[in-house]
Amino acid sequence: MSDADIKKPFGVMEPLLPALDQMQHWTRVIGQAQQLLLEYSARQMAKAETEAEKIPGLPLLVDTEAAGKVQSEFWANGLTLWQSFLEGGGKVLTGSEGRPDGDRRFSAPQWQSDPVFDMIRRSYLLTADYMMHLVDTVDGVAPKQKDQLRFATKGIIDAMSPSNFALTNPLVLEKTLETNGDNLLRGLQNMLNDIDRGQLSHVDGSAFEVGRNIAVTPGKVIRETPLYQLIQYEPTTKEVLKTPLVIFPPWINRFYILDLNPQKSFIRWAVEQGVTVFVVSWKSADESMKDVVWDDYIVRGQIDAIDTVRELLDVPSVHTIGYCVAGTTLAATLALLAARKEAEKVKSATFFTAQVDFAKAGDLSLFVDDELLKMVKTLSADGYLDGRYMAATFNLLRGRDLIWSYVVDNYLLGQDYKPFDLLYWNGDTTNLPAKWHQNYLADLYRDNKLVQPGAISIDGTPIDLRKVKTPSYVQAGREDHIAPPESVWKITEHFSGPLRFVLAGSGHIAGVVNPPSVGKYQYWTCEKKVQSLADYVAHAKETPGSWWPDWIDWIEALGNESVPATGGRKPGKGRLKAIEDAPGRYVKAR
Repeated sequence: MSDADIKKPFGVMEPLLPALDQMQHWTRVIGQAQQLLLEYSARQMAKAETEAEKIPGLPLLVDTEAAGKVQSEFWANGLTLWQSFLEGGGKVLTGSEGRPDGDRRFSAPQWQSDPVFDMIRRSYLLTADYMMHLVDTVDGVAPKQKDQLRFATKGIIDAMSPSNFALTNPLVLEKTLETNGDNLLRGLQNMLNDIDRGQLSHVDGSAFEVGRNIAVTPGKVIRETPLYQLIQYEPTTKEVLKTPLVIFPPWINRFYILDLNPQKSFIRWAVEQGVTVFVVSWKSADESMKDVVWDDYIVRGQIDAIDTVRELLDVPSVHTIGYCVAGTTLAATLALLAARKEAEKVKSATFFTAQVDFAKAGDLSLFVDDELLKMVKTLSADGYLDGRYMAATFNLLRGRDLIWSYVVDNYLLGQDYKPFDLLYWNGDTTNLPAKWHQNYLADLYRDNKLVQPGAISIDGTPIDLRKVKTPSYVQAGREDHIAPPESVWKITEHFSGPLRFVLAGSGHIAGVVNPPSVGKYQYWTCEKKVQSLADYVAHAKETPGSWWPDWIDWIEALGNESVPATGGRKPGKGRLKAIEDAPGRYVKAR
């Protein structure tokens, strides 16, 4: 083999047949790796049994027959893989196992065309499959504990992928040869920058500036409290619907997920439909908010904003939207208003991927236990939780996509960050009041009190979701990993008023931020009364594109009376004067 061949990238070289000693070496290496993983799994299982024995009445049982079968299949499949490799002289295997499996980590052709890396990939996938099957043989634990074990095992499997390491990733080796190691230097600089930030970067932060090329829909801040700023947007139509809209974004994120740019902005689109739009911009917590609790977000946040808009425009009621956790709070707000005999203040409520019943809250609920609450309390010693901890938690839910793919691209390959507004928003973290955050995790995720009539009181008033009769529009994302559709669906089991449920394509963000102009995804509606999400899906009608037009049709069906877009309908022209231009200073505070 010439020097020129040695310097060729893997993708250019013809697959070479390894010599017998090379095949023996790689067979030994891979075999030792699998043996290490097997021994690790055995130690973890033994440790779990020992811990379980310390708790009377809580034995950890392993289905020995099932475990033995899994182990036997693992070794048999491993032996078959090695024999095929040796008998084929290192050639790429054929058949169903030789085809790419759709895993983006191994989508590059080198993972199949080069016999050594093909063997590494197959061995990893075989071991990963074995570890997950071994978890399924564990009995004698609560379902939540079983799910925690699955989640932790999957995290370990994703972390140990050969694609995450320079010496076992053909693309990284190729790039290192091509750049003479400059990629590793750039990656090191990226990593050191992230260490300084205390946060994994997904995007070049200098590419965006809030108020310049992101969150640019024209409007004014017309009210400011220690908890939030209220933004009113400039009308673009001569007439507007009489009933205005107040949007409550999640306070664990910045509000401009709904105003990323003019093409993606739900806020701008709603204004263009002739709606007077107000948005709450929550303040990122600091030491001054150490005593803020959930009651504050409901009474001095959402209800205060609702009353402010009603008085400003002299209207009896408003339409509302609650996104994610702000939707959870909106449900509590509706229940409190119902208990106070003030339900008429809200004409309709729309819920974007929001949960009220946390019995099926997905992987995020696996984190919430007494130990986590103790850790969160320790991390919140200054009276607030640094938003970077929450960002890391959400990244862990999709570690393969939101952690390891960026480790490979930005640290190992040394690639430039892509200017993606959604990822910029995702990394723009918000701090959370410590006391509120603790109560939210304990009362909702851990104890699921919101759906227990009278279990939660707001400002001294017990609330009951069954008393909510406000017309509601409930949107869920089919692939949502934060608020699973099965969990969002459960709103329909607690509210008593008219309700429209819409299942959108994609997930927690793209399922919501899907403007009609793009023509992406689809949504499902079902006019038949059904008792479960499965029945809903079975009878649902699929419609291509965005669900936004369906929503505005629903809003107008509740009342389409219009008024001139003058006076208080223009920001700062009514009783409340403009404080500053949108998006305001709260969203820019770090």
